[in-house]
Amino acid sequence: MKPLRLLLLCILLSCHNNPEEDPVIRAQNNYFKAIAKNDIQLSPPKEGEWLFEHQEGGQTFEAYKKAKPVKPTPNRSVIYLLPVGEFTALQQRALSLTREYVALFFQLETVLLKPIPDTSVPGRFQTDHLQLLAPYVLDTLLADQMPASGIALMAISAKDLYPKPSWNYVFGLASYTKRVGVTSIYRLQNKQLDTTNFSQCIGRLTNISSHEIGHMLSLHHCIFARCVMNGSNSLAETDNAPNRLCSDCQKKLYWNIRYDNKKRLRQLLDFCRQQSLNKNWELFQADNKAVL
Repeated sequence: MKPLRLLLLCILLSCHNNPEEDPVIRAQNNYFKAIAKNDIQLSPPKEGEWLFEHQEGGQTFEAYKKAKPVKPTPNRSVIYLLPVGEFTALQQRALSLTREYVALFFQLETVLLKPIPDTSVPGRFQTDHLQLLAPYVLDTLLADQMPASGIALMAISAKDLYPKPSWNYVFGLASYTKRVGVTSIYRLQNKQLDTTNFSQCIGRLTNISSHEIGHMLSLHHCIFARCVMNGSNSLAETDNAPNRLCSDCQKKLYWNIRYDNKKRLRQLLDFCRQQSLNKNWELFQADNKAVL
C-alpha cells in the first residue's frame, strides 16, 4: 500500500502546483481555453510606445493570486465614480454610460457620485493650461471620499491631468494600495465633446476607467497580448488598445470576483452594440462565438 499512497500523494501535489487545477478556474477552464484563441500577441514595441520606454515583467495568474489582490467582501464591494469639476450635459451623459459600462465590466455595483468642484485643488497644484496634479487628487482630494462600502473610488476630472512637472499630461493614475484612481475626459473628446465624437469618447473613457480600476483590483500592466491592461503613452496607443481583457487577465478577474463569464460577455456585447463601439463589439462577438 505504501507505493500506492506515494503515488496518490504525488498526484495531489501535482494538481496543487498546476495553476489550471485551481478549483475556481477548473470549473471555467473550457471558457478560458476557448477565448484564448482570440488573444492577439503584442508586436515588438516601437519607439515612443509604452513598452519601448518601460521595462515591465508582466504578471502571471499565479503571481496575481500570490499578491493577495484586493477582493470584494459583503461589506465592501461597490465601485464609486466621482466627477471632479463642471461638466456639460453631454459629458454628464458620457459619465453615466461609463458608470453603466464599469458595472458590466467588473460585475460589481457601480455608483456615480455627485460632482465636487475642482476649485478645492489649490492653485499651486494646477497649471496655466488648466491641468490638475494627478497625485494631489489621489493623495489629498480623494483621501476622505471613499464610502465605507467602496472597493474602489475613481475620480473623473473635467480638466486635464499631469503626474509631475516633467510630464506634459497623463490619461489616468491609480494607487494599488489606496484603491483610488483618477482619469480625465479632457483629452478624450478632441477638444470638445459633441454628437460626432461621442462614441469615440465613450470608447476611450470606458477603456481608461476599466484599466485604472483594474489596477485598484491589483491587476498589473499586461505585456503578453493586446489587452485593456496594456500600458499607454499616447492617445493613439490608447485607441489601438482593446476594451477586452486578454484571456489571462480575464482569468485573474474572474478568480477574484467570481461572476458569470458568459453573462458578462453578453452584457458587454450589448453595450458596445448600443453605443456603436464597433471594433470592441467585434472582439466581444468573437469571444461570444467561441464559447457558444
